[in-house]
Amino acid sequence: MKVRIEGMSCSGCSARVEKAMKALAGIKEVRVDLADHSATYAGEVSEAAVREAIEDIGYEVKGFEA
Repeated sequence: MKVRIEGMSCSGCSARVEKAMKALAGIKEVRVDLADHSATYAGEVSEAAVREAIEDIGYEVKGFEA
């Protein structure tokens, strides 16, 4: 699953997003792509939980793609 993220501008931003997503129960793998402003993840976790984790650290979720 891929999530579009607005507001990431540096490697520190992508590291924060990766850390927040990896902390979610059910996440098995996360790969953040700063250039594409997205993160791809695998695991059993709701879109709502992913959205909350990302927005809680100050970024905006623009949508999800399968």
